[in-house]
Amino acid sequence: MARVNPGRWTAEIEGDFVVFIIGARLNSPLKAIRSFADLGGRRGMPYMLKHLIQHPDKGLLGYQNFGLTNVQYWRSFEHLEAFAKDPNDPHSAAWRQYWKRVGNSTRSGIWHETFLVRAGEYEAIYGNMPATGLGRAGRLVPISGSTSARKRLHRKAG
Repeated sequence: MARVNPGRWTAEIEGDFVVFIIGARLNSPLKAIRSFADLGGRRGMPYMLKHLIQHPDKGLLGYQNFGLTNVQYWRSFEHLEAFAKDPNDPHSAAWRQYWKRVGNSTRSGIWHETFLVRAGEYEAIYGNMPATGLGRAGRLVPISGSTSARKRLHRKAG
């Protein structure tokens, strides 16, 4: 079990970064095994994430799995795009194979969302939690005193 950090913490990360949320959906529970193959089987997302962790120069800062969805933190959109397009990285083959196997079949689905985050324009709060989400990709910093989300975001009312 992960070590719990007592008290209130926030996450800090230097510079701009990208939040990439990607997931899959098994639209037909009766075809779950076939859907697993659709999603790359052993060459799917876990394989790609292992590859990225082994190659930190690719730009993945960290990630967290939530079942068939995971949240990824990237150094830049350029890093994310380069990984997606590089034929020598595992994404390209997995993407082509997905569409080859699935085509227009509705047994499984995939989705993703990409958010470009400018330096200082994010907030993360963790209370009595282990390092989670951005706190795993960046660094955890204790919150001292009473602050508000507005102050942490350096926003003015109005």
